[in-house]
Parts: sequence; structure tokens; C-alpha cells
Amino acid sequence: MLALLDTATGEVAPLEPRVPGQLSVYLCGPTVAGVPHLGHARVNLVWDGLRRYLTWTGLHVHFVSNVTDIEDKIIAKAEEEGTCTEDVAARYEALWRETMARLGIEAPDDVPHATAYVEQMVALVGELVRRGAAYEAGDGVYFSTDAVPGYGLLARQDPATLRSGARVDAGEAGKRSPLDFVLWKYAKTGEPAWTSPWGLGRPGWHTECVVMSLDLLGEGFDLHLGGLDLSFPHHENERAQAVAAGYTFARRWAHNGMLVDEQGEKMSRSVGNGMSLPELLDRYDARVLRYLVLQTHYRSPMSVSEESLESARGAVRRLDNFAWETRDLPPAAADAEVVERFKGRLDDDFDTPGALAVLMGAVRAARGSTEHAPALAAAVRECCERALGLALRARAADLDREVAALVAERDGARASRDWGRADSIRSQLAAMGYAVEDGPAGTVVRHEGA
Repeated sequence: MLALLDTATGEVAPLEPRVPGQLSVYLCGPTVAGVPHLGHARVNLVWDGLRRYLTWTGLHVHFVSNVTDIEDKIIAKAEEEGTCTEDVAARYEALWRETMARLGIEAPDDVPHATAYVEQMVALVGELVRRGAAYEAGDGVYFSTDAVPGYGLLARQDPATLRSGARVDAGEAGKRSPLDFVLWKYAKTGEPAWTSPWGLGRPGWHTECVVMSLDLLGEGFDLHLGGLDLSFPHHENERAQAVAAGYTFARRWAHNGMLVDEQGEKMSRSVGNGMSLPELLDRYDARVLRYLVLQTHYRSPMSVSEESLESARGAVRRLDNFAWETRDLPPAAADAEVVERFKGRLDDDFDTPGALAVLMGAVRAARGSTEHAPALAAAVRECCERALGLALRARAADLDREVAALVAERDGARASRDWGRADSIRSQLAAMGYAVEDGPAGTVVRHEGA
């Protein structure tokens, strides 16, 4: 059984489903106000990998990821572009979907939109007011964090410590504590607005995922996912609202580490070092990004550079070369030992670097064993493609007709023990820039540097 670190407890523990054989999962989705960036790639590739692995092991995973289609950033973008918020949200959501598809991310089972849940959000805010956990202030309705014992759980800090570092911004008139957060924002002229008992306004960001996750997954759903930057205050504020309203919220929490630059600084558009994901996908095979994410433990900081991208591209090429080498091997069941060691690494807090090491070891072993090569090759392909979503390509398309003909001719020469002709073809291929090896399935060629 997979064990994951629970952000709430700080301990690695088995992920035991609420319903045997089924797992209910919620991932905080995008605020559709801009172009997807590398941070989006990491969070979605990490949890897409987890979802694929859990499905591969036999669990039925109900995977929900929302779209925030009304928020301050969307309003600001609409003002900047001289258009309406609906147009901004629709355009950037379409770009998001296109980019996630290019990245190889499986679509969620449900994609709730914030604007479709405003009525339920109003009801939740009303319940919190009724229970004394929320109050009206100068610019909206606020949640009182003092109403929830243990507030700060996901930040792993004492509320007093959190309070000392917080502040009240200008315009937040009547806010009782710097940790309190807005549930309902009163409308400003020209902004989108909905009706409520407190007048025209719109919901606060922290309220959206509470009603959407509980509606689609029910109380006590199994796992809430996101990036570490969301653990506090966003996820803590979700949890606080649910608890204060009397609901059982997520049973487990898991967060992936931050994307950092080569100096260790968080990568984001706000500090000018974020990268456009569509532009990067124009330059690199999406599998390169998936491999780059998989080779870093999900909880560790991860840096992206030209050097790391080229290294990941080389690793993907080596796997593709292996697929080409073993393309004509007889069908075989996946090597059980390799599969079990692979699963053992992933079940230990989703150790994808360890799992990749197992697979690369199987690649080396297959190249050194004619007898076991079919089973080892089957294990590599099974684990890469079905468990991790890392498709392998036998690179026949990369070999032009002349090279493919020379490979076939050399295999024929070796079969007839015409070693002189085989050596001559090797030299010819080398002159064309190809390294030549003799693998279990015959001549193996790879372009130098692959």
C-alpha cells in the first residue's frame, strides 16, 4: 500500500481509502488569468503520476480539479485588456486545457467552476455567520480564525507565531485579526457581482474549493493535493471553514515542493523568473518535462535549467533507444522482480527517483542478458507507460530509409557470418554519425549524443 507524507501530521503513513478499492482526490486547479508556467507543469505532472500509479495498482480514483474563473487576477486582466472577465476566463481556460493535453495530463473526472457554485458559497458563508465563525466588516464578510482550535495545522506553526507575522492591509476596515480572511467581498463599481444577504459581491478565493470538493467528493474525502505554496494560507483556510461549519473535510493532505531557479529562489511570474509552459513545449518533448519531474522527489525543491532539461532529454532518448533495440523481442510477461522493486520505491512516499533507478537498472540488465531481455524490456515498458505515463517510442521514424536498410543488411550479414561486410556497414554507419552496438534483437544504432 502506498504511504505518503501527511502535511497535517508531518508523518509518512499508509494511504487507506475511505471506501476500499476507491480513492477520492481533490487537486486545486488553475486561476485562469494568464499563460500556464513551469510551476503548473510540476504540480500537475507530480499528481498525474500519482493518479496513474494508483490506477495501475487497481484503485478506482475519482479525481477532481477545479477552475477558478472569478478572482481578483481575472478582474485585473480584464481591465488591462479592456474586455470582460468571462472572456478572459474562457480564453485562458482554453489555453490551459490545450497545454495540459500537450503535457500528457489525464483530464480530471470532474472540473467544477467557481462561478457555478456561488449559491452554495453564499450558503456556507451564511452558516459560518450563524455559528459565530464569521462577521461583517467594512469591505466584506470575514472568517474569524479564532473560532477554530488549532488553526495553523497545515502551516505546522502555532497561531500566535502566525499572527505575529501577519498584517492588516489598508481597506480591510473592521478586520478583527490579521489572520482573518475574507469570505464575501462587497462589490465595487463595474466588477462582477452576485446577490447575497450582505449585498452584492463575490466569494473569496478560500471559500470556493470547500463547497466544490464537498459537493463532488463528499465529507471525509481521501486526499487533498496541491503545491506547497498553497498549504498555508489557502488550504488551511479551506480546512478551517469546513471544520467551523461542522463538516469533516479532507482526511489526508499532500503537497509537492516548490520550483526554484539555480540560485534557489522560488520561480514565479511575480519575481520575473517564471517560464512560459507553451513556449517550453515548443522546444522540448513533453516527456522530457515529465522525466525531469519524476527524477526529483515530489517533496523536494526542483530547479529547471537548460542543463537539467538537456540531461532529461538524454535520459528519454536512452529509453527510446532501448525501445528500438528491443522492438523485435518475443512477447513476454513483465519481470516480476523488477515490477515489485519498482512498486516498492513508489509505495515509499512516492519515491519516483528510486523507481526510475530501478527501471534504468533493468535497461542495463537487459542489454547484458539475451535470455532475460524480453521480460526485462516488458517490465520497463509496463512501468514507464502504464504506471508513470512516460510513453516510450521505438525510434524507427528517426531512422531514415538508408540507415534502416543498412541496419537490416548488417543483421543479415551477421546471420550469414559475413563479418567483413558487417564491419564495413558498421564503419559506414559510424561515418554517418551513428554509434553501433550488438543487442539481443540485433544491430542497435543510436545517433551520437543520444
